[in-house]
Amino acid sequence: MPITANNPHIKSWLDVPADSDFPIQNIPFGVFLTKENVVTVGTRIGDYAIDLGALQQLNYFEGIELTDDMFMQDTLNDFISDGKKTWRLVRNRISDIFNETNPKLKDNTKHREVVVFKISEVEMQLPVLIGDYTDFYSSKEHATNVGKMFRDPENALLPNWLHIPVGYHGRSSTIIPSGIPVHRPMGQTLPNGETTPVFGPSRLVDFELETAFITTDVNIMGENTPIYEAEDYIFGMVLLNDWSARDIQKWEYVPLGPFLAKNFASSISPWIVTLDALEPFRTKGPKQNPAPLPYLQLKGKHAFDINLEVAITPKNGVPNVVSQTNFKYMYWSMSQQLAHHTSNGCRVNSGDMMGSGTISGPTPDSFGSMLELTWGGKNPIQMNDGSERKFINDYDTVTIKGYSKNNEVRIGFGEVSSQLLPPFVRQ
Repeated sequence: MPITANNPHIKSWLDVPADSDFPIQNIPFGVFLTKENVVTVGTRIGDYAIDLGALQQLNYFEGIELTDDMFMQDTLNDFISDGKKTWRLVRNRISDIFNETNPKLKDNTKHREVVVFKISEVEMQLPVLIGDYTDFYSSKEHATNVGKMFRDPENALLPNWLHIPVGYHGRSSTIIPSGIPVHRPMGQTLPNGETTPVFGPSRLVDFELETAFITTDVNIMGENTPIYEAEDYIFGMVLLNDWSARDIQKWEYVPLGPFLAKNFASSISPWIVTLDALEPFRTKGPKQNPAPLPYLQLKGKHAFDINLEVAITPKNGVPNVVSQTNFKYMYWSMSQQLAHHTSNGCRVNSGDMMGSGTISGPTPDSFGSMLELTWGGKNPIQMNDGSERKFINDYDTVTIKGYSKNNEVRIGFGEVSSQLLPPFVRQ
């Protein structure tokens, strides 16, 4: 089925700024609260939020097989469960409805009033009920940097790293949408030179620049997913700030890996950008040497050219861009991650989320964490206000942005932005 929504020559009858992340060619999916306090599934064009629940009630999706309440829910899970054919039909239909040549909704003032809202009038929610969350460790540059810092610089990568997409199962309870503040976590740490741990606020809170993909129902328990089918089960992508407490992590991670240092908060952008929308930005990933085992071997373009940027904004200050990198540097692709995840028969469901792992590029200004950017705090970053940062300070806001762009169209994710607050105090 063709993706007519990707036609770069289509223009919308809604006003779309030239530098918008959300032209009519994007059509991402999210969940928002309207000014009437109604939760609905929606999409976005320019600076307008579109109520898909209202569109469905007004019969604009006639001819597409959808359950009666598909878009009148507080999550996207049911829509995602319907699969790729439905996603594509709905995206194509939305594109047609808002095409400047289509007068049906454009000229119906009554309908427009209940369908189209200014983005400032809605409150974005978590777009899916996330059942399971897996975080990978798939950037070769990031894994090499961490290996150099904490292990043998000559053998930075562990022996398994070039053979499998390394990952761990996280938790979904503290995954939050952009705009929700995060409290500095408390935890056990082992101060330098000491033999007895202490309990207190983490002193080394860090961001991790990641993306994540959201899946549909992939398999039944015991079934693996062939690598060449994996992308069919990926609904779309979000930006992810996978907050980390480096001092807690250092003390706790042996022998079972990340735990409390990583599960206090993970922030995601609220709009899920579909893989269909990102189709024009496919590119080849890094050469994999040694060649992966056959079940992980891929041909063609399975990486995506997505520009990524991180800024730190001090309280009452201005944004300081500290990192600029690109998703295309990822050594292990999303297809390989999903194929590996199910290779043992692990079940993957609609709304499950898979984090990429920290995305670092080849140059010091493209590293995806403060741990790397300051090399463990040895090289502080200078802020515009004259202050320095080794890690994230209380009341700093961390903002991650991402977009793809070619000569014809720009497809973006908006942003994920969260402020770090002092430790939570019970009243």
